[in-house]
Amino acid sequence: MKIFSAQQIYNADKFTIEKQQITSDVLMEQAATKLFEWIHARLRGTQVNINLFCGIGNNGGDGIALARLLHEHGYSIQVHVVNYSEKRSKDFLLNLERIKENKIWPDFINEDSDLPEISPNDIVVDAIFGIGLNRTPDKWVGRLIQHINASQAFVLAVDIPSGLPMDRSPWNTDYVIEASYVLSFQVPKLVFFLPETGVYVNQWELLDIGLDAEILDKTDADYELVGRQEILPLYRPRLKFSHKGTYGHSVIIGGSYGKIGAVQLASNACLTTGSGLVTAFVPECGYQSMQAAIPEVMVLTDEDERNISKITLPFVPDVIGIGMGIGTEEKTAKAFGNLLKEMKAPMVIDADGLNILAKNPKMLKDIPEKSILTPHPKELERLIGAWEDDFDKLEKAKTFAKEHDVILVIKGAHTIVLYNGKGYVNTTGNPGMATAGSGDVLTGIITGLVAQGYEPLHAAIFGVYLHGLAGDISASQQGYEAVNASEISTMIGRGFMDILSPPEVVEDREKG
Repeated sequence: MKIFSAQQIYNADKFTIEKQQITSDVLMEQAATKLFEWIHARLRGTQVNINLFCGIGNNGGDGIALARLLHEHGYSIQVHVVNYSEKRSKDFLLNLERIKENKIWPDFINEDSDLPEISPNDIVVDAIFGIGLNRTPDKWVGRLIQHINASQAFVLAVDIPSGLPMDRSPWNTDYVIEASYVLSFQVPKLVFFLPETGVYVNQWELLDIGLDAEILDKTDADYELVGRQEILPLYRPRLKFSHKGTYGHSVIIGGSYGKIGAVQLASNACLTTGSGLVTAFVPECGYQSMQAAIPEVMVLTDEDERNISKITLPFVPDVIGIGMGIGTEEKTAKAFGNLLKEMKAPMVIDADGLNILAKNPKMLKDIPEKSILTPHPKELERLIGAWEDDFDKLEKAKTFAKEHDVILVIKGAHTIVLYNGKGYVNTTGNPGMATAGSGDVLTGIITGLVAQGYEPLHAAIFGVYLHGLAGDISASQQGYEAVNASEISTMIGRGFMDILSPPEVVEDREKG
């Protein structure tokens, strides 16, 4: 699913109006109707006080039109017009006249107005600012937003929480609506998925307001939201007449004294994801534990007892996953640098492999093209430098990925895969996955997919989704706190089953 910029949304509105030969207020009425239907389906006429806070632009017009529909169906409403400017959109004014014709008299809030009383049992509809906000709200509007946030009422935001810009972090974090629920028109917004801005969106849902399918299809977006619908076409089914050699030979390189478990986790995940053969390359101290823990994995050892010092492989692997638990010793860094010069196929680089690259930036030129780097935020900062906000981070990461022809997997609550100037935002995963070894499992999953012939970009996108899904299944069975990396790996098979099952089967399984 595409994630549009504010300008692309405006273009889609304009295209729809021109192609369908409708007026802009008709499109606003369609949006308000969808908002009303969502609310009415849940309240069913329940008498609860609904406070609608409406700005004087098109977002406010949506709120005013919604107020009229709620009133017509017998709901108890109070309309507050937030009078933050002398300018008003024509569709706002049109809908303001319509509610007055229905004997609805709004309360106009100005800079010197008293703040309206809001009960914790009320519902608040936030329609103050829309996606076009380009400056910090005035102080008195900011105080109103703080008043709404402090009310403990259920806050339903129209399209986007007011005070939240589309293309940057907030100017003032206290002046942003903390939405209980956001009803977003037609397409999701990137700010829903970034750490600094996603905190203002507890839950969100899309409403189809009738934007023309042609413009939605032909508009090329910089970011896509990745769900099951986007993952299914990437899946490579297994062939009946195949063997273990058909699905590739992976090598997992890593570990140091006390950190062999990281290689075990990655190797097991690589096998469980479907790599035909897996060889682990570890220091001598890891030999017995690797052989005992995962009998399906072949083991090669370094001549050094405690660390990787020289990487010698007696065969040419299809893919290498490297970095987990490997440390940053000088001899280890040298061995890694030599491997980069020799390896031609894409690699999956994680953890200390990334830290070695950050300490030795000259090595970056030797990374095989379309290799996959999987940094968490601190590792990313070491690679690309500090950033001002999440948007600056993404731009710097895109530049880095393009300069070195690598695929960046920026791990987080919504992991984002970046390649060739485009981002893919993941929808699976949960807070329980913030646990030791989870990243090692992800490296193993992606390595296993590359081994089977998945294009590196597809392996990264599919692997991130599958990893999060396995974590979601684990959390659904035992809660966030009990999720651990080994359990995530165990649930990889269930993840595949959910991806390949008809939607109704997945829903029934979740209910059961």
